[in-house]
Amino acid sequence: MAKRSPSSLLSSSLSLLLPRGDGLLYLIALLSIFSLLLHHLTPAAAHPQFEGFDADEDEDFPIGDLKSDSASAPPLRSRPPSISLSTSTPESHHGPPDSSARPQIHSPTSDQNPNSNPNPASKSSFDYWDEDEFEGIPTPQSFTSPPQNDAVAESADASESDSSESAVTFSEDPKSYLIKKLTSFWIEIVCVSFLIVFLVNYFTGKRDNENLALAWATAFAAEGSIFDKNFSLLGVGETDDSPLLLKECQNIFKFYASGRRFCTGMLATMELKSRHDLISRLYNMVVPCKDEITFEVYMNDDAMDHVIFALARKKLAKTMQKEMGDLQRFAGLVAPPSGRKSVAEELQLVSESKEVSGDLITDVVLDQVFGDKAFEKFGKGFISMHFSDQHLGSNKKMLVFKFAIPDANNMADMTRLVALVPYYIDLIGRYKVSSQARTKTEAARSKVAQELYKELQNARQEALQQKKAEQRKKLEEAQSKLSAEALRKKEAKERSRQMKKGMPKLKMTKAH
Repeated sequence: MAKRSPSSLLSSSLSLLLPRGDGLLYLIALLSIFSLLLHHLTPAAAHPQFEGFDADEDEDFPIGDLKSDSASAPPLRSRPPSISLSTSTPESHHGPPDSSARPQIHSPTSDQNPNSNPNPASKSSFDYWDEDEFEGIPTPQSFTSPPQNDAVAESADASESDSSESAVTFSEDPKSYLIKKLTSFWIEIVCVSFLIVFLVNYFTGKRDNENLALAWATAFAAEGSIFDKNFSLLGVGETDDSPLLLKECQNIFKFYASGRRFCTGMLATMELKSRHDLISRLYNMVVPCKDEITFEVYMNDDAMDHVIFALARKKLAKTMQKEMGDLQRFAGLVAPPSGRKSVAEELQLVSESKEVSGDLITDVVLDQVFGDKAFEKFGKGFISMHFSDQHLGSNKKMLVFKFAIPDANNMADMTRLVALVPYYIDLIGRYKVSSQARTKTEAARSKVAQELYKELQNARQEALQQKKAEQRKKLEEAQSKLSAEALRKKEAKERSRQMKKGMPKLKMTKAH
């Protein structure tokens, strides 16, 4: 097993003991203050001593009171040599010493005034000079001069005050420090905030859509409602306890009803706003949309005559006539009849004949919904209705109603619109076109049937030709991969087959 070095153990232990983050900053500030205080107290301590020097001097020269006069001190053995500063010359290798980096060197004879008394407190063991032991050492008096000690003390006090002020400023302004730390993580903050808003919007939007769907089912599919009176079976199951609504996703709900004459069943599909999706909600603020419900009534084959009819607002009616196949082939825009009541000016009729449109827009529906006055009050949620016996798909005979769903508190506003569904089921089930209109509709349907048959034949021919072309291409690719001997045998086999095919056929009979 490998042993760890003492340095690695020491570094690991120090990494565990050292603080991190803000505690480290506070520790650095305290250490800086402590170092400044130590630096300030160092000159005020005992005068520096050289090891092994004071003991020898004390034996020969007893030191008196530092506060006594300079004359009472024992004389020096020899006068230290005077030291002077030399100026730098081109021949010298070193420049003059930096006055800021090192203490200034003074000569004891030139710098001191003979008439002035030196300060006795500045004397130390450096006053007793030994030329043989120390050579070239400047006079210690320059290191212990009182003006320089005062300057060092003042600088230490100033640095200590500055460091204390910086520490106080750091401790007194934590808000700016917190704001600075938060701004460095703005990307993470934005992402987390968006995720929180997305989740909150998801659950609130999901709940709003469910409440709206339940409010509609309570108003029109509960016991005693319109669909309960007109259909014997409501909901997606066959029992009474089956749920009324089927939830396909967070914004699509379906309701099924059956058990009525003239039809096999009815399917209502609610397409609500994507309130659970934050992006869709923001998009709907710019491009508003409505909550819609579509009723699809599947009529019996013998219960619906030749009827192709549509009613919608003018812009939507033109779009439906161009895009829907049955309306494009059989129907056209119909002008409102003159001399009698008709639909509101905002609506447009699309029908196979004027007779059908006049028979389906009765006075009852004009007074209830589609008249000028009634439409302003009760037709705000009307989008379109489309009746056709030539629908594309498995169920050709269908009635399609499309309405806008109001708020959950205003479901009564679409009561008259929902009442149109059972009304037109009975009306279309009993309606029969006249013989003259039937002749025209049958001729149109036979013509369209022939066109569809020709289109189907052309599509089949194109499919066969495409299939033959693919087979031919595969054979050519296979022949290109064969060797010369295989090609020769294949050509001989094909030649013999063609010769047999060209020979006359002979019938062999047995003689009796």
